[in-house]
Formats: sequence, structure tokens, C-alpha cells
Amino acid sequence: QVQLVQSGGGLVQAGGSLRLSCAASGHIFSTDAMGWFRQAPGMEREFVAAIRWGGSSTKYADSVKGRCTISRDNDKNTVYLQMTSLNPENTAVYYCAARRLFVTATTGTYQYWGQGTQVTVSS
Repeated sequence: QVQLVQSGGGLVQAGGSLRLSCAASGHIFSTDAMGWFRQAPGMEREFVAAIRWGGSSTKYADSVKGRCTISRDNDKNTVYLQMTSLNPENTAVYYCAARRLFVTATTGTYQYWGQGTQVTVSS
């Protein structure tokens, strides 16, 4: 089992930046992958970025490349999502998630989910 607790988020003006955090606990392995997803009102949950606890493997959605950076702190078992140049279209509930082995963009393959955090970008 893996428990995920998110922090960060809130209200930010267009063009601003925000960092989300996700602290993991439980049975975590270096081969596990951590992902960030978001869900806007009336929309399906979509992939944002993912990283593995071990190694350098990362993956980003095309829509966020260059504006989002996923990183990790293995000592703190925490994964971060740094977002820059935010715009109102980025308003959504952001979720972190964990899965075994592979860094993928497929929402349904992640077994563990954080509680979600609201990000609102005002124009």
C-alpha cells in the first residue's frame, strides 16, 4: 500500500507560477512511478507528468512541456510539480498518483491516488 498526501495549490494570477507537492509513504520502491494528473470541471482526468523514484525517467504531456517540471526528493519521499506561465485553462483539481514499475500517461494504470488539490488561475 502507498499513501499520498498532497499540498500546495490555490489561487494564482495568469502568468504566475505554483508548486505542488506530494508526499508518499508506505511500500515505495525505486521502480515505482509517480504521476501528476488534472481534472477540469466537466472534463476527464488527464495526464500531466510522471517520474520514477529511481533513475532519470520522466514523461510529460505535450501540452505542458516547457511549462511544467516534475521532480522528486527521495530523502523526503516527495514529488513536486512546478508549473510556470499558468493560464486560466490550467484551472483544475490536480492529483498525484503512484503505480508500480512503468512511467506511463495512462490514468487507469495508477493504483494509488492523492486527495487532489485545487489550482485556480485567474485572468
